[in-house]
Amino acid sequence: MSAAAAAAAAPAWHPRGMPATDAIPEEFRYWQHLDSRPARLARAVGRRVLGFDPAPPDDRVRAFARSYYDGDPVAEAFVDEMRAGPGWGAARALVDRALADGVDAVADAPASLRRLFDDLEQAPPWLDRALVDRGARAFRRFGPAVFRFAGTITLEAYAESSVAKPLALTGAYAGSSTRHRFLETAAFWIAVSEPGGLDAGAPGRAAALRVRLMHVFVRRRLLAHPEWDAAAWGVPINQGDALLTLMGGSFAPGLALRAMGYRPSRADIEAMMHFWRYVGHLMGVRPSWYPTSLREAAQLSFVAALKGARRAGDDGVRLCQSYARAFAPDPAAPRARRWRDAIDHRVHLGYTRFFLSARSYRHNRLPAAGPWALVPLLWFPPIFAAETLRRWVPALDDVADRRARRARDRWFARRMAGRRAGFEPVQRFVR
Repeated sequence: MSAAAAAAAAPAWHPRGMPATDAIPEEFRYWQHLDSRPARLARAVGRRVLGFDPAPPDDRVRAFARSYYDGDPVAEAFVDEMRAGPGWGAARALVDRALADGVDAVADAPASLRRLFDDLEQAPPWLDRALVDRGARAFRRFGPAVFRFAGTITLEAYAESSVAKPLALTGAYAGSSTRHRFLETAAFWIAVSEPGGLDAGAPGRAAALRVRLMHVFVRRRLLAHPEWDAAAWGVPINQGDALLTLMGGSFAPGLALRAMGYRPSRADIEAMMHFWRYVGHLMGVRPSWYPTSLREAAQLSFVAALKGARRAGDDGVRLCQSYARAFAPDPAAPRARRWRDAIDHRVHLGYTRFFLSARSYRHNRLPAAGPWALVPLLWFPPIFAAETLRRWVPALDDVADRRARRARDRWFARRMAGRRAGFEPVQRFVR
């Protein structure tokens, strides 16, 4: 089937306003772009250089496209029960008690809460805990550099309505809240990737569940919002976008941060993919297909590059601009802090300019970074040397791990200034 024919055959929105089981969002434009000259060139180069076609089988693309209508039924059942009764505060209290003492310690625990914790505790058949540990260690090795990288590549996704609109409608990443929300996300990355962070009773496992429920609360409220266009975008915080987020924490930095001197092996990157797959599982992200090799991850990246409609408009632009200004110094702060924050802001902007595509940087009218755009490259010599030593002397791997953990803890503590991540859903939408 040609790309044009495939696009024409894409299932339509159900006439009563509910998605058919095989529905594909209107803004999923993969087949419309598949015959474009850049796509044909990428496929030709991929076959010659990589040895495989970057375009995956069509049925796999369709499964991915349909996942934009998939949510989290188990967590949604609990959230719906709480929303109909006591609300988020009571739900959070029940979950915190169950996390601390076990679900059996919760008096009159709702059946939906028990099902949620049964789901959390049941290990998926594909789980390899040694691979999870290796992936977490490989992710930790990037230190705080991966935080700025991951924040930057998210800006590419802000061109898409399914990603930008939830943030724009809730105001979660707008204005002064952007810095705190980004740091909350960094707190989550730290918690889940600490040694044993995903074990029963560990902070990372608890954070994964809290974020999972926060997403469901927001999803339910957004679905009722008059501006939400499910026919075009799918459901809010859907499985498709969540899958790409997991790749953004594993496959993407595994390749891109080599520019800074990091040297993850192929096995390290695949272990990071497995680690983030398990993090996603705890968060209710259960796509019908998850890449398990670099080849499959590259094919998913090809689909992600082609599928975009880039119709988020001013909402996406404002989100990108808010991120670029997130670490700007406070004019009312003491002079010493202003100087320190000014440097932090320029480094933040430099990472953004270095890792964000030139087209996106121009389109979103982000401020010039000047020579600060070279900051990631300046780290290459010492990082490459340390990585090479670590490879030559296996005993140094533990040393490198401890140093990276200390570095990211210091980075986070300085910027949070004693505050804690709450993982609370937005209570009022900005429009």
